[in-house]
Amino acid sequence: MQEFKLPDLGEGMHEAEVVEWLVEPGDTVKLDQTMVKVETDKAIVEIPSPMAGRVSEIRVRNGQVAKVGEVLVVFESSAASTGSSTRDDSSSKKMVASSAARPSNASTAPAAPEVSPSPKKRVLAAPAVRKLAFELGVNLDKVIPSHPSRRVTLEDVQNYANHSQTEAFSPEAALVEAGQPATPVTPTTPATPTTLEDRQSLTGLRKRIAEHMEQAWRTIPHATAFDELDGSQLVALRKALQAPAEQRGVHLTYMPLLVKLLLPLLKEFPTFNASLDEERREIVYKRSYHIGLATAAPDGLLVPVLRDADKLTLIAIATELERLVEGARKRTLLPRELSGSTFTLNNVGSFGGGSGTPIINHPEVAILAVGRLQEKAVVQQGAIVARPMMPLALSFDHRLIDGAMAGAFLARFKALVENPQQLMLDMV
Repeated sequence: MQEFKLPDLGEGMHEAEVVEWLVEPGDTVKLDQTMVKVETDKAIVEIPSPMAGRVSEIRVRNGQVAKVGEVLVVFESSAASTGSSTRDDSSSKKMVASSAARPSNASTAPAAPEVSPSPKKRVLAAPAVRKLAFELGVNLDKVIPSHPSRRVTLEDVQNYANHSQTEAFSPEAALVEAGQPATPVTPTTPATPTTLEDRQSLTGLRKRIAEHMEQAWRTIPHATAFDELDGSQLVALRKALQAPAEQRGVHLTYMPLLVKLLLPLLKEFPTFNASLDEERREIVYKRSYHIGLATAAPDGLLVPVLRDADKLTLIAIATELERLVEGARKRTLLPRELSGSTFTLNNVGSFGGGSGTPIINHPEVAILAVGRLQEKAVVQQGAIVARPMMPLALSFDHRLIDGAMAGAFLARFKALVENPQQLMLDMV
């Protein structure tokens, strides 16, 4: 027998959820044959078989979470499988021959074999669930899990506690406790059970998004600054560059331009490209500029990372963005391509959003959301004119960044987008 444990998938991943087993116990697999799909915080990863042989046992089933180093599957190698089969056959023959040679004795009954009780299986539950059960005095063995993986959830424990409390304090129970006979109550109308809700387990990517958002919201004191800018020059710049970009096979959107205009700000305001080491209480200033780009995927929000964006040309940024967004939507990106960002840019206008309050992508300290370009009536030099306006929302960690710094950051970004020719002054 040979055990195969969940390998370290990199980028600080400590656990993964089994999405789908492509093999079953008893199947024979080849070396490097894809046998299971697991989902990490960032991506779905296919794990190949480390050997050729027969699957003896699957330890972690679909929907269950495994820690790095935990046994996923047990193999029986081809040689072991053959030898075992031969030994089983030969031993079976010996047993049959021995039985035939032994005289029968009807008066003597064979002694019943002793059956050792099987060890009690430990209830599947997270540490937080066990803590809640302890606080509420709930025996986890009596809680019926609602999750397909048979894992007891916080909601299961709370529902069980509420149900037990209702039974304990029912009128009949109170009368009996007081020494009075309980009088059965005849309902005037029959109870009609109605189900007006559907429930679905929080699993996969949606579960990880929820956990990430909870961590960010609990850990970071958020504050948000709002503004809007005139996108006339941005529209004109894209229009001028679109045809040359398409000649190179690249579809130029506004995002590459916004990334290029954002980079000088991160160098001018280094705190926005930093993180906070909460254990040592130190600000960590990043000298690499890895821009996270929030992307809507079918299963939820992903943040592919444009690495070393400050070293890329505009056309290279556009090409890489196109690849990353497509990979995020198809869930084919590697974990490294979905982690390690130093600042996140969220284009809510890409899915029709006007504006919103973004949540910081922990462990970063700021996130900028840009909304949909939309014509509005604005006053310029005493006259009302129509201009394509873009809303801005900058959420920041108030432990490191105050309102004045956030306002200065937005004002500088606004000035660059409204006059993108300024980039020429700093070009090498």
